[in-house]
Amino acid sequence: MFRSLRTAPVAVRRRADREDSTSIRTPPTRAVVLVTVGATVVTIVLGAVTGTAVLLLGLLVFLPAFAAALCTPRQTALVSAWVSVVVIVPVALSEEQVADRVILALFALGFGALAVYGSWLRITREGKLVSLRSTASAMQRQILRPLPLLTDDVLVDGVYEPVQQDKLVGGDIYDVAATPWGTRVLIGDVQGKGLAAIGMAIDVVGAFREAAHREPTVTALVDSLEAAVVRHNGYAERRGEPERFVTAVVLAVDTGSEAQLVTCGHIPPYLLHDGAVTAVGAGTEHAPLGLADLVAEPRTVSWFPFPDGATLLLCTDGLTEARSPAGTFYPLETRLAGRVDITAGRLTDSLVADVHAYTGGAQQDDLAVLALRRSPHRIGGTGASSPLSAAPAA
Repeated sequence: MFRSLRTAPVAVRRRADREDSTSIRTPPTRAVVLVTVGATVVTIVLGAVTGTAVLLLGLLVFLPAFAAALCTPRQTALVSAWVSVVVIVPVALSEEQVADRVILALFALGFGALAVYGSWLRITREGKLVSLRSTASAMQRQILRPLPLLTDDVLVDGVYEPVQQDKLVGGDIYDVAATPWGTRVLIGDVQGKGLAAIGMAIDVVGAFREAAHREPTVTALVDSLEAAVVRHNGYAERRGEPERFVTAVVLAVDTGSEAQLVTCGHIPPYLLHDGAVTAVGAGTEHAPLGLADLVAEPRTVSWFPFPDGATLLLCTDGLTEARSPAGTFYPLETRLAGRVDITAGRLTDSLVADVHAYTGGAQQDDLAVLALRRSPHRIGGTGASSPLSAAPAA
C-alpha cells in the first residue's frame, strides 16, 4: 500500500514551476480591461496631439488579434466590442469620405469576429492538449511511483526528469517494492528514445513489480527481468523494430546491516558514510538486461555494508554523462564529496540543481536520481518488510 509522503513529488513540483501543464493560462479580465482602455487612451491622446485621430483609431482594429492569442473567447469578445464602438463612433462622426468610413467600420467588425473565432479555436486546441497531458500525468503515476517512498527498511527519495518535457515518462525507470524478503529497489535505463523505449520501460517495471514479490532471491528476480526484456525484443522483432537492452541496478535491503546488489551494465551506486564516498560493486558489473546470452558467466549477488546513517545514491547516465558547455563530463564523485551529511531529499535536489548549473541548463538525457537511507522506523528481528507507507521526508 502506497501513500504520498509530500503534497507533491519533487520532480512534479519542479515541472509545475516551469510549466503549468494541466491548465490553460489566460490573463485576468481586470488586466485585459485595463490594457484595452489604456491602449485606447494612448491612441486618442496621440490622435489629438497629431491631428490624425481617425487614422490612429484604425490601429485599434488590430487589438483583438492580440487578445485572441492570449485571452478567452469571452475576453476577446469584450475587447472586440470595445474596439468596434471606439472606432466606429468617431469614424461615423468624422468628415472622411463615406467609403473610407464604411471600410474602416467593416474592418473593425470583421477583425473582431475573426479574433473571437481564433480565440475559440486556440482554447479548444489547448483544452485537448491539457486533457492529453492530464492523462499522461496519470499514466506516469502508475508507471513511476511518486517519491519519496518509505518501507520498514529504507526511505527512498529522488528526482525524475525526462529530457523531452512533453513526455512525462522517458527511458529511465525506477521502482520500489516492499516484499517478504525485504525491500527491493530497481533503477534502470532503456537503450534508445521515443515510444518504443517507453514501451520497454513499462514492461520492465511491470516485470519487476510482479517478480519482486514472487522470487525469494535477487538473482532470480534479475532473471525474471531478463526474460521480460527478451520477450519484449521478440515482439519488437516481429514488428520490424530494433531490439533493445536495459542497463539496471537491483538492490535488496532488509533489517540486516548489509545489502545485496546486482549491477547489469549500469552505473554502480555510491555509498556516502562517515565523510567518505565509495563506489559500491565497482568491477562486478554483469551484462545489461537482454544480453545475458552473450556472456558465459551467470549473474551473481554482491554484498556490501549499508549501516545506519549511510546514504546510498543511485542514478542514470543523465547525471554522469551530463556535459558542461566546454564538453567535460559532470564529476559526480567529486560533487558528492561535499554532500555526505545531508538528507536524502536535499541530496538529490542539490545534485540535480548542480548538474543543471554545470550544463548551463541544457538537459541532454533523461535523468533519474535516487537516494536511500535506512528507515527511521525500522522493525528488527524478522527480516520482513511491511508495505510502503507515509512518514516525514528525511
